[in-house]
Amino acid sequence: MTETSQRNTPDSGSGDKSLSRRGGGDPGSRGRTTIADGVVEKIAGMAARDVSGVHAMGSGLSRTFGAVRDRVPGGGKSVTRGVKAEVGESQAALDLEIVVEYGVSISDVARDVRENVVTAVERMTGLEVVEVNIAVSDVKLPDEDDDEDEDTQRVQ
Repeated sequence: MTETSQRNTPDSGSGDKSLSRRGGGDPGSRGRTTIADGVVEKIAGMAARDVSGVHAMGSGLSRTFGAVRDRVPGGGKSVTRGVKAEVGESQAALDLEIVVEYGVSISDVARDVRENVVTAVERMTGLEVVEVNIAVSDVKLPDEDDDEDEDTQRVQ
């Protein structure tokens, strides 16, 4: 988790007396804000999925378990599948595992994912993203069945 804190000291004299009686300084700087690793993982997962050429997130095994979980009522899709974040006081590092569409340039997709993830995480959290490691675990071929995108039911 990350923490930012600001310690306020009482006004020692020549300033505005009302500020010293009420804690002094800017009200927006009083206290601290913590950001959980899961929050950064969700932001990064959404940003990575927005990139053209990214078919899915996570390894084959995690996608299989995720597909089962998605079909359970109340299970919902896991936005953080394939994303791991380490969050410090002012910095974050991310590891992503993606599946790319066949025919796209993997290096271009990886660069676009990095740019989108860094921009989204830094804009929304104020943390400095020091690295985004990307592992491409699979390529989605055009003729492969995809259980995750299957919207038809067996029994109606």
